[in-house]
Amino acid sequence: MMSYSEAEERARLKERLGAGARYDSDAAPGQALLMARRGTAYFARRLNELSDADLDGPSLVEGWSRRHVVAHVGYNARRLARIAGAARRGMRNELPPEADGPPETVEFGSTLPAHALRYLFKHSEVHLNVEWRDLPAQGWPLSIEIMEGVAIPAATTPLMRAREVWLQAVNLNNGASIAEVPAILAEQLRRDVPKGPKANFLDVPPTGAKLT
Repeated sequence: MMSYSEAEERARLKERLGAGARYDSDAAPGQALLMARRGTAYFARRLNELSDADLDGPSLVEGWSRRHVVAHVGYNARRLARIAGAARRGMRNELPPEADGPPETVEFGSTLPAHALRYLFKHSEVHLNVEWRDLPAQGWPLSIEIMEGVAIPAATTPLMRAREVWLQAVNLNNGASIAEVPAILAEQLRRDVPKGPKANFLDVPPTGAKLT
């Protein structure tokens, strides 16, 4: 549910954009969407600071190069877009990947040419944003089955994406700082993300120090 200030902000946005413009449903989780979009922009900035050769360098994930991290973030967006797309259509099961498309695995993605890897990140985040923007009010509460016996509400996808992009921006090993992670999200990550290779920054005290 939106706060009064969020409702006012959306009303002003609609007025600025005018009739015919497309924007998030009033039922959308506004704060989580904002964190996801800001996190995506932050990840993009960190990625753009890296040269193509830099992508071959190590990430903070054991056994992964930066290429693996970028591929992981791109395929994560595609997966969430399929979930949101299913909810938009009123379906109860996740949409399948394209039958004739390449495999959506991190190992495959890490072998893509640098320009294709960057395109994967950019195209997938645009696709996800379109699905979120076009998801009607009745679609947000729908639970979508992503595997047998496991279903998630479409409304949780923005927070899932926010957690992913902020965490993986750190894992790019390109100077990310815990001070730049939204406080509410950093606290959730410390509480909920299991300690392991993709969560090593969670052991760093929240002092604003550089994450290593």
